[in-house]
Amino acid sequence: QVQLVESGGGLAQAGDSLRLSCAASGLAFSRHAMGWFRQAPGKEREFVAAITWSGTSTSYADSVKGRFTISRDNAKNTVSLQMNSLKPEDTAVYYCAADLLYYRSTLPSKPADFGSWGQGTQVTVSS
Repeated sequence: QVQLVESGGGLAQAGDSLRLSCAASGLAFSRHAMGWFRQAPGKEREFVAAITWSGTSTSYADSVKGRFTISRDNAKNTVSLQMNSLKPEDTAVYYCAADLLYYRSTLPSKPADFGSWGQGTQVTVSS
């Protein structure tokens, strides 16, 4: 079975940085695009960032563009999310997800595009 395990969440103050990591197993990691989503209390899960299977292209939600960076290391089967200049509105549970398809040429951004999900890691940002 596919297993995605997020780590790196925690407490931070506005302006601080955190780095999230997702370790994948049970799938051909290098063939799948990967993404990060987040869900705040009382809100729907929203797209944060995605990266193609090759790592050559990335996409970001407007709310995090310029502050967050997604990257992957196919040799280690990991995908990371570097979060800088954190804001209280970044507070959410962050989820790692793997694309349903192999070698997708476009960047997926909808939850339905992703077939496997991690359990999430909490990020809390205080003002």
